[in-house]
Amino acid sequence: MNAVDVLIVGGGLTGCATAWHLAERGARVLLIEAGELNGGASGQNAGSLHFQIERRFLENGPALADQASRVLALNRLAIEDWRILDQQFGPAMEIVMHGGLMVAHSDAEVALLERKAAREAEFGVPTELLDATGVAKIAPYLSPDIRAAAWLADEGHANPRTITRLLAARAIESGATVRSRTRLADVSRSARGFHLTLESGEAREQIRADRVLLATGAATMATGVLFNLHLPVFPAGLTMTATERTAPMIGHLVQHVGRRLSMKQTESGNILIGGGWASKLQRGATSFDLSCPATIDPDALQANLRAAADTVPGVAALNIIRSWTGIVALTADQLPLVGAVSRAPGLYVAAGGSGFTLGPTFARLLAAEMAGERDGDSGLALFSPDRFDHLNGFMG
Repeated sequence: MNAVDVLIVGGGLTGCATAWHLAERGARVLLIEAGELNGGASGQNAGSLHFQIERRFLENGPALADQASRVLALNRLAIEDWRILDQQFGPAMEIVMHGGLMVAHSDAEVALLERKAAREAEFGVPTELLDATGVAKIAPYLSPDIRAAAWLADEGHANPRTITRLLAARAIESGATVRSRTRLADVSRSARGFHLTLESGEAREQIRADRVLLATGAATMATGVLFNLHLPVFPAGLTMTATERTAPMIGHLVQHVGRRLSMKQTESGNILIGGGWASKLQRGATSFDLSCPATIDPDALQANLRAAADTVPGVAALNIIRSWTGIVALTADQLPLVGAVSRAPGLYVAAGGSGFTLGPTFARLLAAEMAGERDGDSGLALFSPDRFDHLNGFMG
């Protein structure tokens, strides 16, 4: 039976980055992906690097917003991690960190911005509040109706279509083994770790691993079943849109505090529009079928484009060339599920919210923890899977 130090299940950004960090430390790492590398949310999202508190944490009341504020400590680390990736990989990742604006149209939205910025200041995130004059000076492309904006100079975007593949290549160069079209079929425990059955087509293989990382995104709940665990991660379908190429128009990441919206312009000139508008998950016989892409909801798409045109009027004259969907993973409290599972020693999880923005940081912290370099709080305590351990109290 082949043995590895770490089996990583899931070939997205976090999985590949963790494989790279562990392989650089000399660990024997095998990463498997049931489909193709970067085929899930890591490659389907619009590439925003948003380090301000996201609107999804603000729209459900102050209690959730206060809880989400604790993510800001990790956001500060993520800013530095993305800058390091830019230095290490160069232009190939298309990392652009020219600043981000979260804008407000109404008095109520301005008040929400002010409360948000106060929370960010408490955690050392240097958000700056701009009035209408300040907004127009930094971003004259925005609607003159914009009353205010929160500015963070470190925000930006990156290319989700290339980053994971670059990380996987670096992991392989460092000694990791990476296999696509390979799935985890069965799991058992022994005193020496995990015995795992892998399937690739008709072939089955038995391996042993000291530690396992589940970086399986929206499929995490199904993968957890193999370990006799409830890992409460739920799928959500989102919609993204790209315009035709145009001359430089939007120089920053643009978000809206009162409407679901994110916008940025790629190096090639396309404007990407998203912000959390829903798409429709496909239903199977008894659950959502995550093997099928979500379908576009025309009403949501129109509302997204309307918000974009209201915020950046210039996009109204552009043709839409493509809209697509992606399936992301969310938890009940909207915080990521990242860290060790105490009930299953040697098992780690990385799934749920902000997986693109925070993925490199999750990977770096997880690799250090799995390599035994951190005692106590690794920086991931807030996101521990153990906060849902009560769900497994009757699982045996």
